[in-house]
Amino acid sequence: MQCSNYVNRTANTITNNNLSNDNSHSLQDKIRQHTMTVLTRPLSLASMSPSQTLDATAAGLPESRVLIIGTGGTICMQEGPDGLAPSEDFLETAMAPRPSFNDMSGLDVKLQAYQDGQLTSLASLRTPPTAYHRHIRYSVLEFTPLLDSSSISAADWASMAACVKDNYHLFDGFVILHGTDSLAYTASALSFMMSNLGKPVILTGSQAPIFALQSDAVDNLLGSLILAGTFVIPEVGLFFHHKLYRGNRTTKVSSAAFEAFASPNCDPLAKVNGLGITVNWPLVLRPTSIAEFQIQRHLDTAHVACVRVFPGIKPEMVDAVLRLPGLRGLILETFGMGNVPGGGGGRLTQVLEAAVRRGVVVVNVSQCVSGFVSPVYAPGTQLGRVGVIFGLDLTAEAALAKLSYLLALPGLAPADIPDRFARSLRGEMTEIAHPTFSHPSAPLEASAAARLTPAESAFAALGYAIQGDELPVVKQLLEGEGGRLLHTADYAGNTPCHLAAVNGSTDIMLELLQRGASVHERNRAGNSPLFLATLSGNEACAELLRSAGAHLSMDEIERGPLAKHCT
Repeated sequence: MQCSNYVNRTANTITNNNLSNDNSHSLQDKIRQHTMTVLTRPLSLASMSPSQTLDATAAGLPESRVLIIGTGGTICMQEGPDGLAPSEDFLETAMAPRPSFNDMSGLDVKLQAYQDGQLTSLASLRTPPTAYHRHIRYSVLEFTPLLDSSSISAADWASMAACVKDNYHLFDGFVILHGTDSLAYTASALSFMMSNLGKPVILTGSQAPIFALQSDAVDNLLGSLILAGTFVIPEVGLFFHHKLYRGNRTTKVSSAAFEAFASPNCDPLAKVNGLGITVNWPLVLRPTSIAEFQIQRHLDTAHVACVRVFPGIKPEMVDAVLRLPGLRGLILETFGMGNVPGGGGGRLTQVLEAAVRRGVVVVNVSQCVSGFVSPVYAPGTQLGRVGVIFGLDLTAEAALAKLSYLLALPGLAPADIPDRFARSLRGEMTEIAHPTFSHPSAPLEASAAARLTPAESAFAALGYAIQGDELPVVKQLLEGEGGRLLHTADYAGNTPCHLAAVNGSTDIMLELLQRGASVHERNRAGNSPLFLATLSGNEACAELLRSAGAHLSMDEIERGPLAKHCT
């Protein structure tokens, strides 16, 4: 009786949407059938899981591969006769002596990586087993010369993006070491330069060198390394002081404190504490277009200016900036919710209106660390009327990067920039949402009188629906808890994308990909969905996965059987 009640609750919860009664009852019946099948079988889900091709005991723990890109910064510096100076050979001098970075398996394992367009072999280290039952093997690729972050340029951002692009197929994740002065600017810039990103790119640095006795460098670097090698968080992030932030939401809030960065308008993507790592999966953005990873190599920062208004600012000052030769955009940092001085007959507003008419894109962002720009007061409303774009809760760093990105985007007409700017492109701002009303669904954590938790039950029902090629049931299951189900895995680490790869239904695979399923997740045997689709002979599914950016990992290629599919 308890089992029957639980099945009914599960079916009713999942199908509680605005559907016609006939469709709703039909889907409820199918979901009840799938769920009852799960509850009346033994706990093992082996019948719906792709067979594993690697014996875990014989092969040991799986390895992830992470490329650390050393661009410079305090984290790489060492005390010298003239003060702090950049230190090279970071892998050997800073990481190899530390047990948390080196399980003492030696430097004899080389990893292939591209540097300046040339394939080279890099020494590697491997971490001890993490709490997530895997090793992380990594190499360090150093920029020559190392960069001073206070002098960073758009050309340097292009070099970082190109380095990730060149090595994208060779590594599971990327960590970029960077100085803190312009770290938030770089994180924002890279987030716009990288489209259809399917792997983690995490920037970090430190307030004190890694060689210093009291330093935050080890925690920041180790946390970044474990996150990049463990979780498929397909965003450009910034990790500092035990928190992973969305990079384009960050700003530097302290010049010396270890908690140097904050994300006032967006919660962290992940937090690290003594119990492990908690990922805020509902907040994580995932690519939903069927396209490969690409980079935009140019940002037009040379033709964008930033002006911070202050009490008594003369309109002529702003006008002088707006009339600089070649200027195409202005980030205006205003008071509170977007206000500017309105004295002198609104002369400043007139200056801005004239600039907009000349084709200059003007964006209004708040000087406040927290909050957003909104046309609540008359001065801010007047700016909107003359064509100034409201930046909502954008940071100044993200606004600069976004405008520079749009101005450099090929094929985008200047008249279309305001519309594109008003939309969130990489999660950089909170779009104004219109209220929707629906019956609240029961949380997955609700207790149930069954051997499976609601999460396991929903995942199992999804697995059987995938196995049966029942696309309507798959869609309905994903409507309520799609964000969680896409990252749920069975006891062997198989996600819904793995199950669909083995089943071979391109319609179901397309549905999963368009909802943000990751093509880079690997199960406990180290197999990706592409590996399983190819091994199962499901070439149509494999081709769809490749068109969404999937590729075989170096580990899968080195195993041999699918080497012919590695290109």
